[in-house]
Amino acid sequence: MRPSSPTTLLASLAAIMMVLAGCAAEDSEDTEDPQAAGPCAIVENGTPTRKPPAPPAGGASTPRDIATNPEVATGYRTDMTAVRTATFSVVTANPLATQEACEVLQDGGTAADALVTAQAVLGLVEPQASGVGGGGFLLYFDAASGEVQAYDGRETAPAAATENYLRWVSDTYRTEPKPDARGSGRSIGVPGIVRLLQEAHAEHGKTAWRDLFAPAIALSDDGFDISDRLAAAIEDAAPDLKADPQAAGYFLNSDGSPKQAGTRLTNPAYSKTLNVIASDPEAFYTGDLARAIVAAAADTSGGRTPSLLTAQDLAGYTVKKREPLCRPYRGREICGMPPPSSGGIAVASTLGILEQFPMADHRPTDMDLNGGRPTVMGVHLISEAERLAYADRDEYVADTDFVPLPGGSRDTLLGSDYLAGRAALISEQRTMGTAEPGRFGPPTSPAPPTPEHGTSQVSIVDAQGNAASLTTTVESAFGSYHMVDGFILNNQLTDFSAEPAKPDGAPIANRIQPGKRPRSSMAPTLIFDQGQAGQRGPLFAVLGSPGGSVIIQFVVKTTVGVLDWGMDPQQAVSMVDFGAANTPKTNVGGEHPAIDTADNGDHDPLVVGLRALGHDVDLADQSSGLSAIVRDGSGWVGGADPRREGLVMGDSR
Repeated sequence: MRPSSPTTLLASLAAIMMVLAGCAAEDSEDTEDPQAAGPCAIVENGTPTRKPPAPPAGGASTPRDIATNPEVATGYRTDMTAVRTATFSVVTANPLATQEACEVLQDGGTAADALVTAQAVLGLVEPQASGVGGGGFLLYFDAASGEVQAYDGRETAPAAATENYLRWVSDTYRTEPKPDARGSGRSIGVPGIVRLLQEAHAEHGKTAWRDLFAPAIALSDDGFDISDRLAAAIEDAAPDLKADPQAAGYFLNSDGSPKQAGTRLTNPAYSKTLNVIASDPEAFYTGDLARAIVAAAADTSGGRTPSLLTAQDLAGYTVKKREPLCRPYRGREICGMPPPSSGGIAVASTLGILEQFPMADHRPTDMDLNGGRPTVMGVHLISEAERLAYADRDEYVADTDFVPLPGGSRDTLLGSDYLAGRAALISEQRTMGTAEPGRFGPPTSPAPPTPEHGTSQVSIVDAQGNAASLTTTVESAFGSYHMVDGFILNNQLTDFSAEPAKPDGAPIANRIQPGKRPRSSMAPTLIFDQGQAGQRGPLFAVLGSPGGSVIIQFVVKTTVGVLDWGMDPQQAVSMVDFGAANTPKTNVGGEHPAIDTADNGDHDPLVVGLRALGHDVDLADQSSGLSAIVRDGSGWVGGADPRREGLVMGDSR
């Protein structure tokens, strides 16, 4: 593998600036073929547009909630076209990360190799979403063995964390952490992504580990220009980044103002960190880097409450290999992540409920490159199925090393008879508003909801037929706002329920406990054809998305779009983001050009139709970061989310 030269990087960055500045795109049928400039070239796809955010219902302004604010939405690229490749394909949320991962694949590397390079670059150019200070979940398909492996690189709570760790400083000093649970050291879990990548590479890599960091190291030293998306994230988080000296020095100007798009950034500290990891990844958990992480988490600058994270917590961290959660849907096999992610169970539950309905009859109308206009009944049925799935997810799913699933088995929540019974609760005439969870024991009051946000997605198929779906995160935008040695530390522990018990005294499944992994909604997904006699057939698709608890909705709409509605992956990804958690609100992404948000959606046929069924429609802009790669004959076709700045790359057909 070759590191990028400064000349190549400058050319690439110039191309990105052209894309993000919104240069006029040609008509879709005349759009330049991304492979015409080379398999790993950065080529414009779609036309960037900014749409005024939809106002809250009633037109009132909503104060910024710094504790739970997700990554800021930054518009939509219209008329993106699917990218067709011959033997390999990669999609990330940033053009530079996609390009460097593509070059790894072009040089003969595996999907596991490309993951390492992609994550190293993302941690530099998209630090608000992921990095070495976070964690993730990986589904990996080994083509030679036909095996799917699930790697759990989720962060863990420190050994000193009590069930009230996020509620107050100590049992004798019952004051809330400062400035809040997220911005304090209490939100920081033991990072897992470095060890996840290390183990995946050891088992499936081909390129030398050290070489995979060369592109990110060169980019850290030579610099990159802040993209529009990163600039928007910095501006949104500037008041909180000021609390950390390293973060303020890197992301803000000397007067405290946020650095703007186009500003050249170098990160020599991150370069040094990557050089250490490249030489010895164990140093991240046991060496000077580990000690720096502990010190940063314990920092009390600005009156912040310190973490109780120790060097022993880092040294003892392990990646867990889980049994992937695979279930049938429409003649194919959908494989997702098991707990502590709730994503796999919730996606499988939703699809199992939807299989009871003729979803093909509810295909979007006016089909175009942007995914057409979803039908009222299509959105209604999917949202209702999701409410039922979220109800079970909220009540029962947590780290199964601490809290077993009902009946001690995934089959309890995903059995065909059970899901058919859940489907029977759906009315085509009226929304249920809020669903009740299934009952597998004495009734209890519902657990308080846990806000979740953030992340990035990497989807890869290599020339050997291996595939990877990695959802990687620091949790909320810029994590805990703590920066150490050039990277951001996560705030993943806020995915736990801060309240340890329900009003009736029953313990909450997702309460914090020492060494426990917080529940996630990340849903990296692999789809296979069904083979003979129940055997796994060929790989059909790779997909996933960031978005916190809304990830489940993003992955479901994309899966239904491809399998039920016959969309290509770019159309399915570009389609309106819609769905519901277990609340009366139904999301309809107002950033999409097919949605008329004027007068609170009163003139939009989808919105009006949903309201007639009783839905409380939320038109807030969505910030999905979907990527999808689907088999197409002997090759692949990929799609990147128009709501972020990512691209698809691979070898030409």
